[in-house]
Amino acid sequence: MSSDVSPRDRFVTIYGRKPVLEALTDYDLRVDKVVIAEGTGGSTINEIKDTAADRAVRVHRASAHRVKVLAGNGRHDQGVLADVIAPRMRPLVDALADPATAPRHVLLLDGLTTPANVGMILRTATAAGIDGVVLPHRGVAALDPLVVKASAGIAFHAPVLRANTAGEAAELLTDAGYPLFALDAAATESLFDAEFGSRAVFVLGSETAGLSGEVRERIADRITIPMHGGVESLNVASAAAVVCFEMLRRRRD
Repeated sequence: MSSDVSPRDRFVTIYGRKPVLEALTDYDLRVDKVVIAEGTGGSTINEIKDTAADRAVRVHRASAHRVKVLAGNGRHDQGVLADVIAPRMRPLVDALADPATAPRHVLLLDGLTTPANVGMILRTATAAGIDGVVLPHRGVAALDPLVVKASAGIAFHAPVLRANTAGEAAELLTDAGYPLFALDAAATESLFDAEFGSRAVFVLGSETAGLSGEVRERIADRITIPMHGGVESLNVASAAAVVCFEMLRRRRD
């Protein structure tokens, strides 16, 4: 049964005058609506309104406070936001509903708060053909203009799967029969030698705190990326890239 899809599971909300105007002028993107704070004006706002009218995009007026709440960023919204339709974004529970079409290889982000890392992971996973990246609503950097910029715009088209928390996602995935694998520099089994079966989840933990307790208790096994030259570990986005393209290599063999 499909979940009730909330707007947060359909749209990427961007804010700021330049990002909103760039989205409106990118005809590969579908913009659902623009919201402008009352009393906000100027040449760029006029250009946003004109461009939205040309594309038949709805423009709403709201209080400045309401815009800040919707944007989730009171310092950088500049009085304007837009909801961009993300065609491949959906709730994780919906992605798992039909075993015949459920994703094969999934990344689960747990506690990653650096937008640059989240954006780069979305770009890499999309490039490597990964079926889904679980981006929880809480505990992970929001899918905002900083993440979009770090992904070079790919975040709009990435296969994002939404859940409330990483712990909730881990429970849904393990209940659906997915083993969860964690990257661990101290593990003995190499990423390149391990067997993952037809479906697997790779958990990418916080840059500082590692995995949350709810996720840690559901880990099936730990794997390592072999390091040389005295290097102890990779940045989480770099490690994700290695995992993603190893999965692509295996699909091609």
